[in-house]
Amino acid sequence: MSLPRQLRDESDFDQLPNDVPISATVADIEEKKGFIVYYQFVIEVKNKGGSKYLIYRRYRQFLTLHQSLELKFSPETQMATYSCTLPTLPGKVFMGKKQEIAENRIPELNTYMKKLLSLPTYVLLEDVVRMFFYQSESDSQQIPRTLRRLRPPTRRVKTVKTKPDLLSSPRAEAMFDFSATGKLELSLRAGEVIFLLRRVNADWLEGTVRDRTGIFPLSFVKIIKPLPESDSEGEGKTSSGKMGPPAGSYSCLRCYLHQGQDIETRDVCVEEELSTQPAYSDLLTLMREVFKLEDIALNYRDPEGDLVRILDDEDIELMVVEGRRHGSAVKRPVNQFPWQLHVTLASDLSVYSTEF
Repeated sequence: MSLPRQLRDESDFDQLPNDVPISATVADIEEKKGFIVYYQFVIEVKNKGGSKYLIYRRYRQFLTLHQSLELKFSPETQMATYSCTLPTLPGKVFMGKKQEIAENRIPELNTYMKKLLSLPTYVLLEDVVRMFFYQSESDSQQIPRTLRRLRPPTRRVKTVKTKPDLLSSPRAEAMFDFSATGKLELSLRAGEVIFLLRRVNADWLEGTVRDRTGIFPLSFVKIIKPLPESDSEGEGKTSSGKMGPPAGSYSCLRCYLHQGQDIETRDVCVEEELSTQPAYSDLLTLMREVFKLEDIALNYRDPEGDLVRILDDEDIELMVVEGRRHGSAVKRPVNQFPWQLHVTLASDLSVYSTEF
C-alpha cells in the first residue's frame, strides 16, 4: 500500500479539528473597484464542527492556492514528499466581459472546491488550504449583497425604499460643481443636498444624491449637519491598538502628473487593502483613465528623491518595498498607500537625473 493511501486510511476523520472545512459553495459574485474593476466570489464554507461562514476570494487567489499545492503534491514535482492527483482548476480567460467570465467560472470552481475538500486529510491540514478557507477579519466585516445562489427559487424579496429624514440625516450642500473622474466618485452640482454616509478620510466623504452613491471631496461642500462622531473620524483602532481605517473603507493612492513645470496632484480611491501589491498593467490602465492620457510612463521616487521609471511587476515590487520601508517617516492619512505614483509622458526623459 502506498504511503499516501496508508496515511489516509490510518487517519480518523473524527479526530480532525472542528475548523477543518468540509464543503464550500459559491453563493454569488460581487463587483469590486480596485486598481481595475474585478469580481470576487462570495463563498459559503461549512467546517467539520458544523459552522457556516462566508469568505471572499478572487480568481487569482484560487490560482495561487493551486500553484502552491502543485509544488507540494503533484507527482511531477521533485519537491513532493507525498503525492496525490489534484483537481483541475479552470484556466485564465483573457477575452470577454469580466462579469460573464466570473459567472461562467462558478460551476467549475464549485467542482474544484468539492474535489479539493475530498482529498486526503494531510492535504486538508496544509496551512495554504486552511488559510484559503479561513474567515479572516476582513471577510467577517464584509456585508454580502444578495447571495442569490443560496436563496430558494420560490422566495420573493420585497424591496422597500425609504426617503431620508430631511431634518435628522447628516447632510451637506454642494458649493461647487464636481465632475467625477472614476466610477467610485459622485458628480455634484452646486446647490445640491448630499446625504452623508461616512467619512472616507480627512479629505473625502461618501454620500448619496439623486439615487446615486459615491465619494466626493470635502472641500466642495458645506456641511449642514455633520456625521455622528463615530462615523466622522474615518479612523478606528486595529487589533494591535494602532489607528487604522474602518472596515469596508476605501484606500487612497496619491499620484502626480508631471507635464513640464506643472504638477497635478490627484487622490484616487480604490477598494483595495493597503497591503495589496498591484500589477503594473493594472496601474497603467488606471492612470490612463484618471489623467485621460495614453502615452504615459509610471514612476516612483527613490530615497534620494530621484524619479525611477517603472517598467514591469518587479519594479512595482521595488516601489512597494521602498514605500513600506520609508513610509512610516511620512505623516499621511491612515488609509493612504505608503507608496506614491508619479506619472510622466513616456517621451519625457528630462524628469530623470540620468538618461536611459
